[in-house]
Amino acid sequence: MKTTTVAMQDVQKNEATGRDTRAAILKRSIRANVPLRKTFVQANKGGDSRHGPLRDFVTGRDLRGLRAYLMIVAACSNGDKGWTTEHDSAVWARLMDIHETATSQSARTGAWRALRRLADRTLIECSRSGTKIKVTLLREDGTGKPYDRPKGETEEDRFLQIPTTFWTQGRDEKLSLPGLALFLVVARENEKDWASFPGDKADEWYGWSADTHERGLKQLVELGLVQKKPFKRKAPLAPAGFTIAHKYQRAPITKPRKAPVKKTAASATA
Repeated sequence: MKTTTVAMQDVQKNEATGRDTRAAILKRSIRANVPLRKTFVQANKGGDSRHGPLRDFVTGRDLRGLRAYLMIVAACSNGDKGWTTEHDSAVWARLMDIHETATSQSARTGAWRALRRLADRTLIECSRSGTKIKVTLLREDGTGKPYDRPKGETEEDRFLQIPTTFWTQGRDEKLSLPGLALFLVVARENEKDWASFPGDKADEWYGWSADTHERGLKQLVELGLVQKKPFKRKAPLAPAGFTIAHKYQRAPITKPRKAPVKKTAASATA
């Protein structure tokens, strides 16, 4: 009996985990950071609503779908295969960690259903043939337009960046849905050193409650993924003439990484 237990442990050690699978996809994409248009998080000013597609994940409590979508962006946005990636449904299930709590067949089914939800939101197109599932990335704003790599040259084309270490070091695995959503909100303001994210504006700006907003920020600070500092806000009707509010910025471990400088033949010789 003891021999069987040891043998099973050895087998499990050699099985790929969800993190292993995510790391392999990121390694294949050959990048230091993953670009994501800011309009996924929040629409630009001037429209009927500031809500981006991210709102539907939060209000629909779809953490699995959000994690899967971000990995699809990571896998497809290098453009090597025309914004498309294809894997066995078991690989998709492992990518989403579904295999940890479901049988093999149930995990495959769960992966397909999660991808179909993304297709219903017009963020991807997906099809399957046998056990293979093919996914093609669409534009992040949910309009269903074909995807193209953002270059940041126009307001509609501005993007945030997520370092690949966010996944390879397992930081995504620790976040709840509010935490992951607020991580994207804070990352959207990566052009600023510090920014305030008032909870009373959460519904208007992003489409979720102030409570969800505050819980997300609190978790990010507790995990060391975001930094927080207080500041005084003028308040003429307050007893002290001011109130204390807070500003936030990404911690160094979650800021975009600099791509390694490629050595030329001349520099290598020198």
